[in-house]
Amino acid sequence: MLRRQAYKFRIEPTGEQQRKLRQFAGACRFVFNKALAVQQVNREEGGKYIGYVAMAKYLTAWRNGDETPWLKDAPVHPLQHALKDLDRAYQNFFAQRADFPRFKKRGQRDSFRYPDPKQIKLDQGNSRINLPKLGWLRYRNSRQVLGTLKNVTVSLSAGHWYVSIQTEREVAVPLHAAPLAVGIDLGVVRFATLWDGERETVLEPLNTFARHQHRLAKAQRQMARKTKFSSNWKKAKARVQRIQRQIANARADYLHKATTAISKSHALVIVEDLQVASMTRSASGTAEQPGSRVRQKAGLNRSILDQGWGEFRRQLDYKLAWRGGWLVAVPPQNTSRTCPCCGHVSADNRQTQARFECVGCGYENNADVVGAINILRAGHARLAESANAE
Repeated sequence: MLRRQAYKFRIEPTGEQQRKLRQFAGACRFVFNKALAVQQVNREEGGKYIGYVAMAKYLTAWRNGDETPWLKDAPVHPLQHALKDLDRAYQNFFAQRADFPRFKKRGQRDSFRYPDPKQIKLDQGNSRINLPKLGWLRYRNSRQVLGTLKNVTVSLSAGHWYVSIQTEREVAVPLHAAPLAVGIDLGVVRFATLWDGERETVLEPLNTFARHQHRLAKAQRQMARKTKFSSNWKKAKARVQRIQRQIANARADYLHKATTAISKSHALVIVEDLQVASMTRSASGTAEQPGSRVRQKAGLNRSILDQGWGEFRRQLDYKLAWRGGWLVAVPPQNTSRTCPCCGHVSADNRQTQARFECVGCGYENNADVVGAINILRAGHARLAESANAE
């Protein structure tokens, strides 16, 4: 079994290396935006989509031209990978998996990638890594990097630079040590309600954003009062970024601990196939047809996004695969409206957000527990159908 894994470390660049890191990230952003502009002009003129191979010739002309000779100062492979990122964005748009590609802005997700492992040297004993045109970079070595190095991504987050080292290695096909199944109902009041057929387990929400919302709003107001791009504005912006990073780190830590515990104790995990993007769509509407209860919907959207349901499912997927388990997604319709005792389906069964009382047989329980029970049963039914089909 081939396992691909990424190891992320914070690096400690020198002043000259920081200048080059920003220069390389800016060059990749410039190439991405310029290529996107070329694609848009070509489309307006009725031309066909320009693929990566043809677009790479534009990059050669830009690097050798008189207008942008400074592109030669950046390593060529990250520039080429910026074109591949644009090509992938277009393919996702054509397949209706994402919106139309947008121009990148300075200071937002600055990053670039070295795709050729032959140009990268990793010295774990001395906690350093050598990257083209940057030299040796010190990094905070917190764990051993296992496997064959495939590529390295350098990114900027809240004023700090990081390297993400992707590796791959062959491992034995795992056999899960705990062959148990569990159904998981996700929510806002309760982050996750687990049902394994005998008992329930509740994971309380961390509500990271809600806990820091007022502090973040205060920092954003202070930044708004500063003259844009002044020294004080840059300090205020750094403060906002630090708070946002703290929120993201706390959420990621909570999700990793929860998904690791679940993947270790259960071989089969069944979740709802939630469409988070659709669930959190704005209710503001248009000028001709304005929405209703916009503030309430905005608050609900914030609460849903604060939980990190999509990241929770993503982590469960790969962690279960690493341990020999399976993740099954079932349709979410009526999971908390169906009586697990008599099977009666009705919106009246759910009296409140937390209370479930069947109008058919009188069965009572917590609505989230009922949802987890039905999710577990739906997962077993789907697996049985797949087995019969084979």
